[in-house]
Amino acid sequence: MAAAFREFQVFVKPVGPRCNLACSYCYYHDKKDVTLSSPGGCISDEVLESVIRDKKDITSSSPGVCMSDEILERYIRQHIEASTDTEIFFSWHGGEPTLAGLDFFRKAVTMQKALVPSGRTIMNGIQTNGTLITEEWGRFFRSEGFYVGLSLDGPEQYHNISRSRRDGKGTFTDVMRGLEIIRKHNVPHEFLCVVSNDNVHASLEIYRFFKDLEASYITFLPLVTETFKGSGKATPESVRPLDFGRFLTSIFDEWINGDIGKVKVQIFEEALRTAFNQGHTLCIFKPVCGGVPAVEMNGDFYSCDHFVTPEQRVGNINDTPLAALLDDPRQKAFGQAKKETLPCYCLECDVLEMCNGECPKNRFITAPTGEPGLNYLCEGYRYFFNHSLPFIREVARLWKGEV
Repeated sequence: MAAAFREFQVFVKPVGPRCNLACSYCYYHDKKDVTLSSPGGCISDEVLESVIRDKKDITSSSPGVCMSDEILERYIRQHIEASTDTEIFFSWHGGEPTLAGLDFFRKAVTMQKALVPSGRTIMNGIQTNGTLITEEWGRFFRSEGFYVGLSLDGPEQYHNISRSRRDGKGTFTDVMRGLEIIRKHNVPHEFLCVVSNDNVHASLEIYRFFKDLEASYITFLPLVTETFKGSGKATPESVRPLDFGRFLTSIFDEWINGDIGKVKVQIFEEALRTAFNQGHTLCIFKPVCGGVPAVEMNGDFYSCDHFVTPEQRVGNINDTPLAALLDDPRQKAFGQAKKETLPCYCLECDVLEMCNGECPKNRFITAPTGEPGLNYLCEGYRYFFNHSLPFIREVARLWKGEV
């Protein structure tokens, strides 16, 4: 009997939360107390500083500094066994995953090729800050068919506000050098741009910057950080909801007037899926989540990389196969809670199918009706999705062949 379809994307963290940068808004760098508390922990801050200074691979510095060969092989084997599609996608995250070194990824690719069944293909994606990319990395990405997600927050004056080194120096020049290398080697890539209170008012400047770079795919990530859990308040650097809605709207208007088919903007693509009666591909807009867990360097499995807490540790791949962890009732309940805890205010919304309450991590404000659990970005999403709705309905009408 064929296995039931299982849709998932694991964010695997070969060096845990370690990174060579000190981005002010990073939500993962403070996870080391949780993720590295078990045996086989990660590199110390002192050793990391020497790695950065001497431009070495993190794996050459000392033993036990990233995912071991044993855990790597076990993870790859279990990931392949858990996959039910003909294309098997691996997603390498961090921290900064390139700190694991080229030899680590060469081993990973070799293991994938040895373990993949006949008739199925392996694909790899890596999310990187781009500052450590060299010619050798570029050749490797190209030869092994990697897809690169590059973090870039727009022009230099905006990017350098939050994305800096530990000494406070901006990273824009280093990122652009990394971009030049991956383009030289024709590596497929996308841009991920964090939208914060610092750059939200420069929507068209940022969008045109990416167009000048001939970007083919852009993802805008709203920065939302609660001051402390249960406060119901966002930090000052968090994007304001209505500002974010206006940011998206101004870009959308320029996009529909000349960039359709030239530039793909992830949130626009997701909104348009509703015109064709297609389900969302992005976890934050799906009715139920739970399909994008994180696997740490020691094999720990967490429900989501935004929920890396002892409470959301479901298990470890050294003890329980990945497929069983994905199907674990606790993981299923985590994903189902997204739908089951929606306020009535959301259920009555005209654009519910576009948003579905967005990410549970952002549901920390009170609805106008007094209900808890409304998404902090609700006002902005309502503004943008309602603005885009006439266009999307027209696309749907044409697709259906209606006169």
